[in-house]
Parts: sequence; structure tokens; C-alpha cells
Amino acid sequence: MLDVRRLRLLRDLAHLGTISAVAEAHTYTASAVSQQLAALQREAGVPLLERSGRRVRLTAAGTALVEHTEVLLAALEAADATLAAARGGLTGPLRIGAFPSAVRTLLPGALIALGRDHPHLDLRVSELDPVDVPAALRERRLDVALVHDYDLVPADPDPTAESLRLLDEPVFLAVADEHPETLAAAAGSPWVVGSPGTLCHTLALRLCHDAGFSPRIRHHADDFTAVLALVAAGQGVAIVPELGVEHLPPSVRLRTLPIRRRTSIAFRRGSGAHPAVAACVAALSSAASDTAPRPG
Repeated sequence: MLDVRRLRLLRDLAHLGTISAVAEAHTYTASAVSQQLAALQREAGVPLLERSGRRVRLTAAGTALVEHTEVLLAALEAADATLAAARGGLTGPLRIGAFPSAVRTLLPGALIALGRDHPHLDLRVSELDPVDVPAALRERRLDVALVHDYDLVPADPDPTAESLRLLDEPVFLAVADEHPETLAAAAGSPWVVGSPGTLCHTLALRLCHDAGFSPRIRHHADDFTAVLALVAAGQGVAIVPELGVEHLPPSVRLRTLPIRRRTSIAFRRGSGAHPAVAACVAALSSAASDTAPRPG
């Protein structure tokens, strides 16, 4: 019988790419991970890994085993959900992740509802970019997460997670009074964009590329309140989604772009029936329905 803990390490190697990254995720030493993977390979009776320079990669058999492991781990999540429902009552930690604009807008109402209806849940919130969510869910640092992508920059499918669409929102070009008012006209303007590696940064580059120019980036900022403050100070133009516009500076104008940001609720595959996860999904869905769209 194959060891589930070792299978999880193989699955994580497939996602993280290096033994050192797997070791860091599990707070093991790299040699301990290597030993566990070697033991799994002996159990399997076929090569699961092969050398590629100074790194290892999965063989065809290893890749196939990872696919089976995803199904197995989802089944274990579902089994845990069934047992949690049988025990009754919602207690213990519920770890929720969200991107900054969701923490300020969608999450507070959901947390109030969860605290009122399920007072024995230990709610724990972490702020993080959607690109960091898949690893956090796999490593069980999160149970539920709010994530987003853009129709122009869709997220890659993640076989370890399930997601439910929560809301779509418009996306704006934010300009100061003296700045150009269209994307094409902003080719010569300085830009305020997200940090490299974030979806917002990728979106800004893609939008500008599709408009025929590369943005002249002056500032990097991930908090949209700070982004709008920089735009108001004449430091550049920026791309801002609706949830990022809580307090619009008087000198800033918003021009609607032909794209949408899509927010979803993500959780580990198989865990959707867990009572705590289901309660969180319901609370977030209710909070999203109370979010009024910005006129025009």
C-alpha cells in the first residue's frame, strides 16, 4: 500500500518544482524529502523521478501517480467533510485568505455573519495575492480563499482546488485631471502598476501591449488606495477594479475599460461539503450580493 504522506510530497514536487521548495513547504529538510520520495519509489516498484541536470523531474509513471493522488486527496477531503458534518456544530479554526481589496470590502460582512451564526469558529484571516493561494490551500495554511482573475488574464486551472464564481466587476483606467482619458492616449504617460508577479501587474502589461505600447512604469503599488493617491498626485495613470475604489480622490477620473475582474471562492477539492467551508461560502456569497455596483 502506497503511503499517503509520501504521495502528498510527490504531488507537491509536481507543483513546486524542486525538492528544496517541498521541504520548505513542509518544514522538512531536503534530505528528508529525498528519503521519503525514494521510499515511495521503492513502494511503487517503478521509477517515479529522473535527474535533469541538478534537479529531478517526474517520469511518465510519476506524473500518472500524481493524477491519481489528486483524486485520492480530494476523496480524503470529502471523507473529512462527512465526518465533520456527522459531529455537528462548527468549532475550530477556519483559515480564510483574501486579496487586499476583498479584505476591505467583501470580508468584513462575511466575518460578522460567521461570528454571529457560528461563534465557536476560530476565524483567521490572511491577506495574500491570488497567485499565492494554490500553494497555501495545498499546504493547508488556508481552508477558503477569495481569488480573482481577469477575462483578459484568466487563471490557470488548478487540479487541487475547486472554485465558485462570486462576482464580476468593471475595471477602470484611473487618470488625474491633466492626464489622457483613454488607454491608447496613455501611451506616453507614466504608470502605477502592481508588483511584478501579481495578476494586476500582468494585466497592466497585457492591456498596454494589446493597445500597441509598453507602459513607462514609474511606481509599483499593490494597495489600490495608495495607487489612487499616486494618480491624484500626478504620478501616473493606473488600472483599478471597482472593489479597489472605496474613496475616490476628487482629482481622479475613472474611465471604464472593456474588461472585467472575476472574483471566486476557492477551497481544496473535495472539501466543499465541510460545514465550516460551506458556512464561509454562504457568508461570502451573501456579502457579495450586498455589494452595490458603481453607477456608470
